[in-house]
Amino acid sequence: MTQQQVPSDRYGSRARSARSRPALRWALTAVVLLVLVGVSVVGYRNLGSAPIEGKQVAFEIIDDHSVRITLEVQRDDPQRPADCVVRGRAKSGEEVGRREVLIHPANGVTRQDTVLRTSAPAGVGEVYGCTYNVPEYLSTHTRPTG
Repeated sequence: MTQQQVPSDRYGSRARSARSRPALRWALTAVVLLVLVGVSVVGYRNLGSAPIEGKQVAFEIIDDHSVRITLEVQRDDPQRPADCVVRGRAKSGEEVGRREVLIHPANGVTRQDTVLRTSAPAGVGEVYGCTYNVPEYLSTHTRPTG
């Protein structure tokens, strides 16, 4: 049996193509792994447990222009201050009041009451969200101007 020879200047040598394929495979494997790690990180940040969580425990409609909201805040780092946004909504769902509340550092779960002034009668008072990014005007006694 004789092996057929193909012109190497026309089709390239088999040795050269055999050497480039493993390198190409390693490069593609590396790219796929990087993409998977990136997707995992994004998924964990979006779907993983939040470092700070605030929830409304109770609310009381005081009058047509105010609602008392009791919120509970659980943090992964209780020694850091937090900022929670509470809001009042009318029975139609329209937002009728919003306020930021400073949550001081404390051990364990923090429970705090706040009174929210509203522009119309509120049907519910709720916690919109919490963050560790506390604005300067909340952490100092200086009120914003302008």
